[in-house]
Amino acid sequence: MRIVSSYILASGLLVSAALAAPFDFRRHLIKRAGSPEMEKDFPDPSIMQDSDGQWYAFATAGNGKQVQVAKASAASGPWTYLDQDALPHAGSWTTSKNTWAPDVRLLDDGTYVMYYSGEVKSDTRFHCIGVATAKTVLGPYKAADTPFDCDLSIGGSIDPSGFKDEDGKRYVVYKIDGNSIGHGGSCGNEVAPIVPTPILIQQVDEDGVTKIGTTTQILDRSDADGPLVEAPAILRDSDGLYVLFYSSGCFTESTYNVNYATAPTVLGPYTKSSTPLIKTDDSFGLTAPGGATPTVVGSAIVFHANCNEGRCLFENKIGISDKKVVLDGVDGIGS
Repeated sequence: MRIVSSYILASGLLVSAALAAPFDFRRHLIKRAGSPEMEKDFPDPSIMQDSDGQWYAFATAGNGKQVQVAKASAASGPWTYLDQDALPHAGSWTTSKNTWAPDVRLLDDGTYVMYYSGEVKSDTRFHCIGVATAKTVLGPYKAADTPFDCDLSIGGSIDPSGFKDEDGKRYVVYKIDGNSIGHGGSCGNEVAPIVPTPILIQQVDEDGVTKIGTTTQILDRSDADGPLVEAPAILRDSDGLYVLFYSSGCFTESTYNVNYATAPTVLGPYTKSSTPLIKTDDSFGLTAPGGATPTVVGSAIVFHANCNEGRCLFENKIGISDKKVVLDGVDGIGS
């Protein structure tokens, strides 16, 4: 997706179209005024590259599946929707319904781990983090009998994302879903007392599942974020800068966005950008973008935004300049 007009505003920077690949601007405007190429409800997308070089995207339950899958030969697409469910059974502790925000990682031994948000069977008001494993990227994945993280007294937990650092250490970053026990208003959490929605990071062993040490809080909402922060995902650039992508606002409203914070180490401290990276913008036809997952600097970041079918998959190229994330473009992707 190549989003560039003559200029676009990204994180407070004006980014020249000269930084992006050449494109037909008039065709771009016509395309952005229509629907995404893949007319599918595909929320909270994550993206990963398999050992054979192919790319896979995984998404929240929809279209009759608990974990949806799409495939492409490049991170920028075109994407082909696959008619299969990667996680038909989300674990005995879940309802195996309303499974959210899956994230798949290739482990060093050639197997795969999936992190996801499972609807809690004992109290369906809540979701908690589950893990599942498979020998092939498309599964089907076998869920663990117990959740990875599940404290209902603070709202449960959602939106897990795996990260492997340069030193080989693995982590899982996720959100405590405090707004699920909020007191009303936007996304249930704009009526006092406001409930925290912290983002935590947990180191795990090479199996991607076994916890090492305790969790560390690396971010939380502020008044500027609205009711919550969520959908965390970490990227490290070649200079050792850690970028934590996240969404703030409420996903049902136009305030939802893709934002980011930067840090010198994976555990922080993280400093938030003063301006969202991707937000509702009538000029480019994006409404309520969020749930982003990056690949590598100079390559793709995928996210969802509202579309005719619900929340469709979009992609953008990203770069980092002077500790700020910049966009190369925005476009719909699909088969």
